[in-house]
Amino acid sequence: MTQSSKTPPDLTIQPRDMAFGRDAPSGRWWLGGDPVGTAFYNALSATFPLGERFFMDSVRRYRNVAPAKLKAQIAGFLAQEAMHTREHIFFNKQIADHGFDIAAMEDRTRARLDYARTRPPLQQLGATIALEHFTAILAHALLADPRHLEGASDEARAMWRWHAIEEVEHKSVAYDVYMAAAASLPAPRRWTLRVLTMVAATHLLFAVVGSNIADIFTSDGINNGRTWRRLFHFMLVRPGMLRQVMGSYFAYFLPGFHPWQHDNRALVSEVEQTLAATYGVGAPA
Repeated sequence: MTQSSKTPPDLTIQPRDMAFGRDAPSGRWWLGGDPVGTAFYNALSATFPLGERFFMDSVRRYRNVAPAKLKAQIAGFLAQEAMHTREHIFFNKQIADHGFDIAAMEDRTRARLDYARTRPPLQQLGATIALEHFTAILAHALLADPRHLEGASDEARAMWRWHAIEEVEHKSVAYDVYMAAAASLPAPRRWTLRVLTMVAATHLLFAVVGSNIADIFTSDGINNGRTWRRLFHFMLVRPGMLRQVMGSYFAYFLPGFHPWQHDNRALVSEVEQTLAATYGVGAPA
């Protein structure tokens, strides 16, 4: 992967208006019949509609400080996130149809985000760039290693890969907005705010997703030590998504960090080509 200290000048944020699963209902354990792996993705999906609206609001608030090129990228970011919200609302309805209490998971997410919305706007933007970094590095891992969605239904695999493509593509938008919004702050203060909000965002993400997973395990009647050991193996060993993203996660804490220090557009393009024949990926919405 090539190195960069800023967003590539030829980057285009391209919304892909796609819909998944409308004619193919998902199974209860759609990830190869595995209730543990399925629980992780379902728990994550339950946070997306409200989380992405928070991201959109945080970025939209600072559009006026962005130069013209960044404003165009913000527009693409907002369009992509709106479509992700729509698709995860539908995906979450399918989860709820299997008897999982998505409403309780959404209430948990809402409570955390309602508190976040009481913080100063720049802190909200800081939380957004932290969580956008999380989604981008998880998305890269998902695209780079096919084992993460091994055994998934075709529609679920396509939806998660589509989402991941766009998370990688817009991974610097909120960050660049933050740098523009905080330009008047001394560099050490910008770094401190960025780091502290990542610590808070990490706690929020693990607390909410972990509690969602516990709810799902309880619904399946498998909320026990053996199942949690299987989850840790799934996350840390095989396929080991958390292990795979650890280096990229800690890179965020370095002064001078930028999301495009690792240019993974080639990976995005490769995966996009595999979706194109079936879903027509590539044409703007």
